[in-house]
Amino acid sequence: MIRVFGFETSMPDLKFAAWQVIIFFMAFIIPILAHELWPLASDMRPIDALGLFADGLLFAGVLITLVFAFGLDSRALSSRDHNFPFRLAIAILGGGGLVVVGFSFLPFLSQPPGFLAASLTLAFLGILATRNLFGWIVGLGGHARRIIIVGTGETALKIYNLMDRANPTRYELVGFYPTGSATSAITPYSTEVLDRSKTLGDLASEHCVDEIVVALDDRRGALPIDDLVKAKLSGVQVTDLVAFYERECSTIKFEQMHPSWIVFSSDFRLGIGRRIAKRIFDVTAALVVLTLTAPLFMLVVLASLIESRGRDPVLYHQERVGYGGRPFRLHKFRSMAVNAESDGRARWARDGDDRVTPLGRILRRYRLDELPQLFNILAGDMSLVGPRPERPEFVRDLTASIPYYGERHCVKPGLAGWAQIMYPYGASVEDAKRKLEYDLYYIKHASVVWDLVILMRTVEIVLLGRGVR
Repeated sequence: MIRVFGFETSMPDLKFAAWQVIIFFMAFIIPILAHELWPLASDMRPIDALGLFADGLLFAGVLITLVFAFGLDSRALSSRDHNFPFRLAIAILGGGGLVVVGFSFLPFLSQPPGFLAASLTLAFLGILATRNLFGWIVGLGGHARRIIIVGTGETALKIYNLMDRANPTRYELVGFYPTGSATSAITPYSTEVLDRSKTLGDLASEHCVDEIVVALDDRRGALPIDDLVKAKLSGVQVTDLVAFYERECSTIKFEQMHPSWIVFSSDFRLGIGRRIAKRIFDVTAALVVLTLTAPLFMLVVLASLIESRGRDPVLYHQERVGYGGRPFRLHKFRSMAVNAESDGRARWARDGDDRVTPLGRILRRYRLDELPQLFNILAGDMSLVGPRPERPEFVRDLTASIPYYGERHCVKPGLAGWAQIMYPYGASVEDAKRKLEYDLYYIKHASVVWDLVILMRTVEIVLLGRGVR
């Protein structure tokens, strides 16, 4: 694995990113060269090679950033996947808009924007046409990571299924290494159980193993620590269950980790400099979004007054738990009937919730009911990105039943969040557990750059209306 901007990636993934950059660069260059070299062109002029190169790099850099932001960077995605062409089109069109802005404000960029439509079309078609051919073009077969899974229980089987589901071309399972546990869940894969009479180091050397993943149901008395140390010292990467899930699923399995894992982790810190940068980013972005969405505010207010005939309030205020566990008043456009909780009991939202008004369904579908929280951000109660704030009644129950739940309050709650991108709307304790795993991952990796990625991914979710109740 290779560490880039704090995240681990593989050489095939880097090759794949480079391949897409080349496609985008050539998509920009080809229309301009075709025009400049066309013998019948009436406005032929010498080609500024340096300017053309700079413009092409900007074009490719912007598009690859949008592709990553929209989650289209995975080699496991196919152009035949549901919504892939639409998501790719949105990412490329958004990149085109940013390139136009760049051409307007950066004086050294010299190419006319008239070629942009042709370049964006070529970029879109180029990715669709060559994505599934990438493995054959660059020969990925020899780059699959060879892995030994230590364990033969349910946990080992989960890791195996995760490897196969995440990207079948990325990993090659050498086998399962038994540790003496009586529990075995890999009977269908018994041919891949390795010879226990050999040490892990010998097996790793014999099979040219790149990584050993420890996936034991119970480590007590079963962890082959001496073998793992020798394998580690011989250059083989040794990964525990929590780190493997973190890398492959962008989540932290808190049920598998110990408090010492957080204590000794090199992350989970947001120093004063990063806090100041995050606050400046929050205020600036909130003001920009408020300015751009001012017409939407007026439309929503007007529609709400028409729906209720002016009898019900437009805004809804509710107490939520924020930074450090302190309560604050969260603002939203009202999307439920005014007597939705007339009995005083806090209830989770649910599918087809009959408390939601017709206008409220539209507001929730496109997240318009959340817009007033921009004022919470300006007031300092919230951030643009962070764990979603919950009601005190839910926080009290969830903290008592879910380990580490209170740790999500070590950062400000957010209007958008990693959990909201990766997991559908939560409406139960089990949903809260799964979302906490993504919240912990965000807290560990929090940065302004990461916030930008999450915000751009959130735009896609809003456009597609996903994860709504």
